[in-house]
Amino acid sequence: MNRRFTNAVLVLLAAWVLTACLAVSALAQQTHTTVRHYKERIDNTPPEIAQAEDAIQKNDFAAAETLLKKAIDKDPKNYQAWFDLGFVLNRVGRTEESIHAYRQSVAAKPDVFESNLNLGLMLVRVNNPDGEQFLRAATGLKPTAHVEEGQARAWLALAHLLENTKPEDALRAYRKASELTPKDPEPHLSAALLHERRKEFSDAEAEYKQALTLDPRSADSHDNDPQKNDPHNHDSHTNDPATTEAAIGLTNIYMKSNRLGDAEPLLRKLAAERADDSGIHLQLGRVLEAEGKKDEAIAEFQTVVKLAPADSDAQRELADLYSSAGKNDLAETAYRALVAAQPKDPELHRGLGRALLLQKKFPEAEQEFLTTVRLKRDWPEVYVDLAFAASENKNYDLTIRALNGRALLNAEMPAICFFLRASAYDHLRDYKQATLDYHQFLDVANGRYPDQEWQARHRLIAIEPKKR
Repeated sequence: MNRRFTNAVLVLLAAWVLTACLAVSALAQQTHTTVRHYKERIDNTPPEIAQAEDAIQKNDFAAAETLLKKAIDKDPKNYQAWFDLGFVLNRVGRTEESIHAYRQSVAAKPDVFESNLNLGLMLVRVNNPDGEQFLRAATGLKPTAHVEEGQARAWLALAHLLENTKPEDALRAYRKASELTPKDPEPHLSAALLHERRKEFSDAEAEYKQALTLDPRSADSHDNDPQKNDPHNHDSHTNDPATTEAAIGLTNIYMKSNRLGDAEPLLRKLAAERADDSGIHLQLGRVLEAEGKKDEAIAEFQTVVKLAPADSDAQRELADLYSSAGKNDLAETAYRALVAAQPKDPELHRGLGRALLLQKKFPEAEQEFLTTVRLKRDWPEVYVDLAFAASENKNYDLTIRALNGRALLNAEMPAICFFLRASAYDHLRDYKQATLDYHQFLDVANGRYPDQEWQARHRLIAIEPKKR
């Protein structure tokens, strides 16, 4: 290989240019980036290429493009010029032209790792099936520098591509990547995610555990990075995405297999070590909630909301948890904030309505349920909520309309609904219809509502026509 190209491919090793949309997780993003490395002057390099690479270093891509096209006009088979042009065109967002340039580079010299890798990644970005061919070729070639890391990146990119079509090949590719970079958790994490999707929980558990034992800060590629090794750099010691995702994945496996006792101590340990990691606190909160430790779960969710105030999903879970724990005043406050931010969400309006209903704030609850029905008319349970609130507000016409609205959805009528409707008709002095509904209620109640059953029987004595 031309020494000039060998070293020119070394331009910008630390500045991987994002080019692919394959990422299964945020950790996989670096796998799908095109590559260049630092250059070195060689006397026999065409001057246009040398000048173009100087321009690339300065991010002057327009000048670099002009110079590289001049070099190609002089030598249409110069794989180095085509490679650099592919890089430049990718940087300025001209994807199809970049692919063409990389194709020309590979055609001119098929045994260059970087050309095959970049072409494969670019083709994958545009869903071109040829991407697999070039990524596979890259796995069999030797990178110009950082050999194991480069080869692992090629295997990872290939594995991500094959997950949906050739999962067994993908898992083999992840194993190959992990062998090449044994300190990198990403191959294990991606393999775990794939095993989990395939419901291979034992294999997923093993891979998650392996990922969890690996600290990417100890990898060789980071040893000389002063920012990674700076003890004052907060990000270097917390919120590591690999650790977070592995812990969450592992605890998901535990939860699916009802092993909450295994999940809780793991998450407590990680939460203590990574106090600022909202993902760990969130998962710990979910485990504690599943174990019925609602007060402790609430504390974890409150921590999540403090750490990630923009996380509306965590805020919603906290509001739901307040409600299930009977802390209806806190639930009301939480739901009101969510409704203000998302006024078109029927579930939030229903959550707020139920919190108000349980605090006996019946007029406000009624309005929230009316809003819920307007936003989602095919939700049978909300009609019952609305009927309860309206009945407490002595709005008997609305009680009846709500229950009749539920009946129109062909949803099975709970026994208590017959009592609510009977009581509403009774108050409106429609004793004939009230009698029918009281009888229907008694026919299906079966002792589950003793107070209401007693009331129904006594009202029937008062309003039912006497048989002669």
